Amino acid sequence: MKQPSTALREVTSENKVKALLHRIGKRNLIIACSVLLIGAAVWLNWMLFSPPSTSDGYGGYDQPSGNISGNNGGNAGSTDADDTYFSATLVNRQKARDEALEVLQSVVDNEDAGEELKNEALASISMIAEEIRKEAAIETLVTAKGFEQCVAVLNGDTACIVVKAEDLQVAQIAQINAIVYEQTGISPSGITIIQK
Repeated sequence: MKQPSTALREVTSENKVKALLHRIGKRNLIIACSVLLIGAAVWLNWMLFSPPSTSDGYGGYDQPSGNISGNNGGNAGSTDADDTYFSATLVNRQKARDEALEVLQSVVDNEDAGEELKNEALASISMIAEEIRKEAAIETLVTAKGFEQCVAVLNGDTACIVVKAEDLQVAQIAQINAIVYEQTGISPSGITIIQK
């Protein structure tokens, strides 16, 4: 007798899952999972490219004008590797954004998606477009200041700027910080400059 009741419970729970899927709709469930996946990708991007937090209580204000990292090591023969790095970074960034925009556009185009979900997708598309515009402006202006190459990555109230430079001078750091501030409003404490 225990076996039939167990089988009955399994059928009942299976029917509940089917009823839930029917009520929500498979398309809406797929769209919601896609939005969650994009959110996870944005979070992962933020975790990988956000500047390290300082625990000294100064929040980065103790440095003259932003955070500086260097991994060039003074190798004169590293220009090919640097060129490859900048090219690969730009291609990977564009590819990730294209995929995110494609998923968001599919949410907007889906007739079964709710208005709230469509509005969130449109807001995300607008945010990505604005970040693309700001990053392009920063990269153009920084290279106009004499840097050979530049990649800008924005994440909310932080910015990571990678420039091709042998040795950054305080005046150059100030120029980069000023450009980022003018384009984004991000203060120097939220800007990390990496020389490559």
